[in-house]
Amino acid sequence: VQLQASGGGLVQPGGSLRLSCAASGSILSLTRMGWYRQAPGKQRELVASIISGGSTHYVDSVKGRFTISGDNAKNAVALQMNNLKVEDTAVYYCYAARSGSSTLWGQGTLVTVSS
Repeated sequence: VQLQASGGGLVQPGGSLRLSCAASGSILSLTRMGWYRQAPGKQRELVASIISGGSTHYVDSVKGRFTISGDNAKNAVALQMNNLKVEDTAVYYCYAARSGSSTLWGQGTLVTVSS
């Protein structure tokens, strides 16, 4: 099973983007899906996650601006990003955590926020 991420691009500060991530097949024992990001010269950080029951988690810097949503039936996750800031510039990676198995990772999609 592979994760395919899409939706990155170039946007001006204050703009919006929507990232999508879908699995190529069924993910057994899926526990949560979400997004990490890694900016140049910085460590990868967890941006948002959603567990199978629907609870969500956000890093403080994106609360109120980003919204994560999941589709359990399709093993898909999306990240709506509004009011983007220059500091949101990074490569965004989707992931799927599984009970008893290794985490699946998407290929990364670049988000650039610049005027």
